[in-house]
Amino acid sequence: MPFTMRKPVAIIGGGIAGLTAALALRRRGVAVCLYEAGKKLAGLAASFHDEDGFTYDFGAHFITNRLAAAIGIGAQCRNVRHYGETVLLDGRAYSYPVGLLRIPRFSLSGLASRIKAVRSSSKPQSAAEWFEAEYGNALANEVAIPLIEAWSGAPASELAPSVGDKIAGGIGHTLALKLAGHLTRRAVASGYCREQPESIHVWHVYPEGGVSLLCEQIADGLQDAVHLESPVEGIIVESQRVAAIRVNGREHEVSAVMSTVPVHVLAKLVEGTTTVQHLARFHYRPMVFVNMRFSGRNLLPDVVTWTPEKHLPFFRLTETPRSMPWLAPPDKTLVTVDIGCEVGDEVWKMADEQLGEFCLEDLRSIIPDAQRRYLGCKALRTPIAYPVFLNEYEQDRLAFERSTEIDGLYSIGRNGEFAHVLMEDVYWRTLKKVRQLLASL
Repeated sequence: MPFTMRKPVAIIGGGIAGLTAALALRRRGVAVCLYEAGKKLAGLAASFHDEDGFTYDFGAHFITNRLAAAIGIGAQCRNVRHYGETVLLDGRAYSYPVGLLRIPRFSLSGLASRIKAVRSSSKPQSAAEWFEAEYGNALANEVAIPLIEAWSGAPASELAPSVGDKIAGGIGHTLALKLAGHLTRRAVASGYCREQPESIHVWHVYPEGGVSLLCEQIADGLQDAVHLESPVEGIIVESQRVAAIRVNGREHEVSAVMSTVPVHVLAKLVEGTTTVQHLARFHYRPMVFVNMRFSGRNLLPDVVTWTPEKHLPFFRLTETPRSMPWLAPPDKTLVTVDIGCEVGDEVWKMADEQLGEFCLEDLRSIIPDAQRRYLGCKALRTPIAYPVFLNEYEQDRLAFERSTEIDGLYSIGRNGEFAHVLMEDVYWRTLKKVRQLLASL
């Protein structure tokens, strides 16, 4: 049967994954209906602009010139000329990775771990063991493990070793790309994409007006297929195949479903089978991003500052105007403070200005005159910032990575796939899932 004569494919979620899937299917002649629960598209790829001239996103989003070209917004992007990371230890900032490697206890411990790895055939059984084997005990226990625990909210001994898969490639590869960026005066992408090769020809850019431009561009040809404020209430499965969805109390027959819904929610939506019920125990890390406005510029040691010391309530600080000065008015800057939390806890419930004062208390050790420079803040909260790879459900996660085990049901996007992927990988992986769906149709 021709694609055009089939029941439509339902896309759940209007972020970059859902929009990419909808447009790719439509271009192949497949009827699609995209359902978005909210009042607007973009999801976690949304951009925000305040009346004072500051632009901020959910976290610090960098995209690449390759992704911008693929979506068709290359001409509307500015090159990012610099991107650097530092780690703060005992009040001193060390560049990553060169500065850390200059600390004898880190370099010697790392060398010892590599020698031990050559002699041993055993595989790490947890994230803690993975980091110790990869980086050495000193760097793992002073930097990597505290950061991963603050990021995930779980002990590294309870996290799966696959957490290490999200870390950028080898140190030699990272150094080569950083050198290329220095020579070309472009922020060459490193550790940003797994689906496509990294090279000197792939660098970071930022769209005019914010990363939401990606979704706006993709959605431009989909207006008649998009249904806003239309939460999907159920995915009806018959004989282990998707048959219909229910929206606002009405059922609609579909040929397939591509879902960006977080997997623990997907488990509750699917009706007619218990195949995905185990996904209900998969956990996401909630996060509060406090976008703090300051007078001045270049207040942090570099674009990103990692803070592994446990007395600090945040684990990452990002001063985006260091690399993208247009995100703040002249002589002002924006520092995004990442705080891991749980929905409903003390941090989650704090009002914005209370959060700002809470962060200032510890920022003074990094920015001595932070209080004097402070101009206010805007906090963004998300209950599903990052998938948490716990060992207790690692085998189920790996099985889900291969398939939902329900014909016609595909999970896409970072939260839908429960995967540690950034925006460019979301795009290429979604196209791969679309090709799988087309083959089944």
